[in-house]
Amino acid sequence: MKPNRLTLRSLLLPVLLSLVFSNVQAQTAEEKGLAIAKERKARDRGWGDTQADMSMILRTAHGQETERKMRVKSLEVMEDGDKGLTIFDQPRDVKGTAFLNFSHPLEPDDQWMYLPALKRVKRIASRNKSGPFMGSEFAFEDMSSFEVEKYRYRYLRDETLDGQTMFVVEHVPVDKYSGYSKMVAWVDQAHYRPFKIEYYDRKGDLLKVLTMYDYRQYLDKYWRPQRAEMYNEQTGKSTEMITHNMTFRTGLSDSDFDKNSLKRAR
Repeated sequence: MKPNRLTLRSLLLPVLLSLVFSNVQAQTAEEKGLAIAKERKARDRGWGDTQADMSMILRTAHGQETERKMRVKSLEVMEDGDKGLTIFDQPRDVKGTAFLNFSHPLEPDDQWMYLPALKRVKRIASRNKSGPFMGSEFAFEDMSSFEVEKYRYRYLRDETLDGQTMFVVEHVPVDKYSGYSKMVAWVDQAHYRPFKIEYYDRKGDLLKVLTMYDYRQYLDKYWRPQRAEMYNEQTGKSTEMITHNMTFRTGLSDSDFDKNSLKRAR
């Protein structure tokens, strides 16, 4: 006797539900972490280039402050990592110092410093990129753009931070010369913006915490924090980056980001 349509439906329904449930459950913590990172990058594509006037404030563990004025230029590179040029204008002891960074998704980043006192360009070696950038709590590797391929990911949990629901995602650097064993990032689920990142040293101990404040939206799409503070949990020192103004799509090109641009930066 052939089974009727109702019988077939009753037999197939548990199978279909099982398949749907297994597909939902199939995404591992690593796959979800990677998916979050890809969405974060996808939402920040197409901005072109930016120029910004910024301050860097260095604070000792006792609260003493040193302020530096700088200009920061950035260029989006669609088939590679982004390019950045930082030019220091004040105070006098750092005036004319310039930093050029070419981020890469898979290869080590290319980085150079122009030191006006020596009138020469110095290349930053890969094994030295964990060192401090201009005496700050930011390392040279922190100055690179976020590229998905630089890390392995693992979703840890959802968490509420400052009233917003966040993904908490572990990032493990692929670069063997990284100064970090891992980072843990809090990324908001509404716009995929990072609000806090913990950096762990090579021993696995918490080293620094980066907190980003006062996000502003540009061109009705692109979010940038107006303040970012890197606090060293092991020394009590901190460095704050403050954006005074930022302009998008100013017409910058590759020629504004070559090594010769370091020497002529004024």
